[in-house]
Amino acid sequence: MQDVTDWAFWKLMAEYGGADLYFTEYFRVYETSRLDKHILRSVTQNPTGRPAIAQMIGNDIPALVRSAKELQRHPVAAIDLNLGCPAPVVYRKCAGGGLLRDPERVDRILGALREAVEIPFTVKTRIGFDSPQVFEELLPIFAKHSLDLLTVHGRTVLEMYRTEVHYDYIARAAEALSCPVMANGNLDSAAKALKVMQETGVRGLMIGRGAIRNPWLFDQIRAQARGEVARDPSGRDVLDYVRALYAATWPAGIDEKLHVQKMKKYLNFLGAGVGPEFLHDIRRVSAPEDFFKVCETWLDHSEPMPLHDRTVYPALV
Repeated sequence: MQDVTDWAFWKLMAEYGGADLYFTEYFRVYETSRLDKHILRSVTQNPTGRPAIAQMIGNDIPALVRSAKELQRHPVAAIDLNLGCPAPVVYRKCAGGGLLRDPERVDRILGALREAVEIPFTVKTRIGFDSPQVFEELLPIFAKHSLDLLTVHGRTVLEMYRTEVHYDYIARAAEALSCPVMANGNLDSAAKALKVMQETGVRGLMIGRGAIRNPWLFDQIRAQARGEVARDPSGRDVLDYVRALYAATWPAGIDEKLHVQKMKKYLNFLGAGVGPEFLHDIRRVSAPEDFFKVCETWLDHSEPMPLHDRTVYPALV
């Protein structure tokens, strides 16, 4: 996730058990772009001990091909094209999820990249831009270019994160394609993760916001898959995680009040598992002492915290 799951965050996740593989933040690709050194560090100094997949976003075919070739000179396990980012600043430029409005252009991009990428080539997509009807048109395009992996976030671009996930479309992809398919979207507990795998037939799960909120989630999923009880952290465990996250992601030389603002990005995700009152309080702090005072008020206890997403998804009008 852009500006969140960077090298420092990867390192911290690995200390909590971590994922089986990691996707970089996306490299923004355009005519005059160069590989972002900050993102490239996650590949060249991979702190996880697990495979790293380099993610690109853009629509300029020569630039995408050039960047893919450059990335293959580094220790990446695969090259991934982002067709799912729902940020308006991205899709208005016809990149990320914005490309789903133009399946023919997607076809041309995938063809050029499939030819240029000599290692596994993967794609992350949503199920459409404003309607999932286009998904049936996209599936044969994905099949045509012999993807090595497809990750499907089961919402349209315009649904952002505001609705329930349409897991039936993920199941359709898993049924239709010969390559492995991974499910993405609202995977916030071990029980739900395993239920989604069973009901959709996918080969794996991509977890973003759920891992930011609950770094224990990967090990909880593994434990439950083995038939064991998945242990929930206590409030103090979560508080220790916040402190570790604060220390791990504080760049050298950055004013601490600015770092508190950066921490709010992470706490927005964590807060979905704590509650709206916590979010209300944390969003109003500016000084580090106030930041930790709020965290201690809500988290300094020994009760278990499931950290499931407590967001209510209203129907879209």
